[in-house]
Amino acid sequence: MAIEVVPVAALSDNYIWLMHDDASGETVVVDPGEAAPALDAAKARGWTITQVWNTHWHGDHVGGNAAIREATGARITGPAAEADRIATLDRTVAEGDTVAIGGIEGHVLHVGAHTAGHIAIHLPQAEIAFTGDTLFAMGCGRLFEGTPADMHSALAKLAALPEATRVYCGHEYTVSNGRYAVAVEPGNAAARAALAEAERKRGEGLPTLPTTIGAERATNPFVRAGNVAELAERRAAKDAFKG
Repeated sequence: MAIEVVPVAALSDNYIWLMHDDASGETVVVDPGEAAPALDAAKARGWTITQVWNTHWHGDHVGGNAAIREATGARITGPAAEADRIATLDRTVAEGDTVAIGGIEGHVLHVGAHTAGHIAIHLPQAEIAFTGDTLFAMGCGRLFEGTPADMHSALAKLAALPEATRVYCGHEYTVSNGRYAVAVEPGNAAARAALAEAERKRGEGLPTLPTTIGAERATNPFVRAGNVAELAERRAAKDAFKG
């Protein structure tokens, strides 16, 4: 199976993901906050964009939808629960639905918390998950529309995926998240090592992503929160954290 996933930096700290399947020639763009970087990156590789997948409605994840479709004819798929906020959708999906790139199937998971209708997409054959702004490397999204209980449930669902699953999320937040992770769990050697590696990569201008589900189980203070109350306390503390 030849699936390639390429990060495309966009806006201030977003990642757009290009996923290409050699067998079918399909290329999917995940969460294009703007069109030009995604179109340029695909063109540079000789890839033809056939689909767009959105995890949630925020403009820094859907802002490039219309221009990509105009340029390529790509079909746009996103969360049914947010269809009224993403005007460009051609297809809506919810928990239990599937998407596909070539012959490789992706399972749609409801992970509402950052936004109420947020989805993630897990491709088990490829050991890949696109988590948008729900699960980050050593972090989680802010609770704009959901509750701590919603986030606790969403993270538990994602943490239950196989540990080798590579996690592609929406932002380069790993260093700041890692600094908080080490502050809240100072005895966590795995978190300290992950922070050091993230700082090294950023110092060299490299992406820190993808992470893996196994790494997040070991280092992420929100995944590791023992209950809803602990997650709520940690999320509030992270919102105010200046480290």
